[in-house]
Amino acid sequence: MARKKIIIGRTDRADFPELRFLNIDIKVDTGAYTSSIHCTNIAEEDGAIVATFLDPMHPKYNDVKMYFEDYEITTVRSSNGMIEKRYEVQSIIRLFKKDYKITLTLSDRIAMRYPVLLGRKFLSKKFIVDPELQDVSYLQTQS
Repeated sequence: MARKKIIIGRTDRADFPELRFLNIDIKVDTGAYTSSIHCTNIAEEDGAIVATFLDPMHPKYNDVKMYFEDYEITTVRSSNGMIEKRYEVQSIIRLFKKDYKITLTLSDRIAMRYPVLLGRKFLSKKFIVDPELQDVSYLQTQS
């Protein structure tokens, strides 16, 4: 029996409980395969990844250091066709009052409006995207 898919809009807000981030703006992008989170100063230190999360729209979380002991290095083709190696980490994202495992690549998204991008790998088998909608999960948590 197929599981019912949840309708999500083109943008929303999500929590990342393991990172202690709440109501972070996300963009849903069916054109992207992987999901990514905006950070800089990404480096390996003592067997872990250290990165600085950047989001001026959320001053409480802007410039916060994140640490990941479990990570992989993956190859990603960006929207401009360039291939680059990125660190890939596992975390939890909370949408529609439910926690989901998510794989995120650490990426400098300084030129992008949203600090988190959700790609097809995460969306598949769970969500249907309606581009006319926004903040569906966030508005549901407010009621």
